[in-house]
Amino acid sequence: MHEIARPLSRDELPAGTADLARFLIGKLVLRALPDGLAVARIVETEAYLADDAACHAFRGPTPRNRTMFGPPGHAYVYRAYGVCWMLNVTNAAVGVGEAVLIRAAEPIAGLDAMKRHRGDVPTRDLLRGPGRLASALAIDRSHDGADLCVSGALWLGTDGAAGGDIGTSTRIGITRDADLPLRFYEKGSRFVSGPAALNGQGKALIERTVQRPPRSTAT
Repeated sequence: MHEIARPLSRDELPAGTADLARFLIGKLVLRALPDGLAVARIVETEAYLADDAACHAFRGPTPRNRTMFGPPGHAYVYRAYGVCWMLNVTNAAVGVGEAVLIRAAEPIAGLDAMKRHRGDVPTRDLLRGPGRLASALAIDRSHDGADLCVSGALWLGTDGAAGGDIGTSTRIGITRDADLPLRFYEKGSRFVSGPAALNGQGKALIERTVQRPPRSTAT
């Protein structure tokens, strides 16, 4: 376990998937690798809801998405466009397919290990985008279904650190239900992906600021 982090408990995960996407901003993704523990702070997420045409669960369960219909707090990992793995956190009741995509994170520890997987890229670009994040943390289909609320090969944690404001915008790279404000990001973070117009650096299509929920104290 990372010495200053504890696993997120399932009980503290918000019931609403959009609320979970906001809640995860500032939390940690921890990945146990052969050469040490990699730790990253989440700075960008997107929520995908059961009645959302952009959600993989919109048309019901399939062999690919069945993890989405299980209990909350598990990893749903899929390959996008046959190229990049994507890490999602399941949510909602069993039988309801919803999840939060982890879009970007700030590297905290294990940079050398991340660069061995991604190449010698600038630190800013190690985890800036969901495909890069999964590559840097060596996340693949074998992690699909992993319980993210217990320390292990892949898990979510918190160190109780305070953070800045959270911005909201439309999601990136989708065509269905593209107008829904279900993307959340840490304002001012240089590790956030996406165009400037969606990151509070220009005229955004949809932009509002929400207050960060209280953080738990590390134990």
